[in-house]
Amino acid sequence: MKNITLKIDDDTYRQARLKAAAMGTSVSAMVRSYLSSMATDADEANHRHLVAELKKIYAEAEARAIPRTEPFVPLTRAEIYAERLR
Repeated sequence: MKNITLKIDDDTYRQARLKAAAMGTSVSAMVRSYLSSMATDADEANHRHLVAELKKIYAEAEARAIPRTEPFVPLTRAEIYAERLR
């Protein structure tokens, strides 16, 4: 775990200590919680962005796909190995 040093004015620190005491925690724990929530929010925003991009890619692929007129029939084991042996 890393230690950080912050410079804040005395009044802000006093108010933060009072709020932390009322919550039954410390100023350090409040700051840690705040920074953790910021990282989590960023991770969630990145996740939402990636999902949106994937949906866009899948939509483009679906639009380009040629519709099948015949049902898809998987290869048999013999056909798979025959392809490898060529």
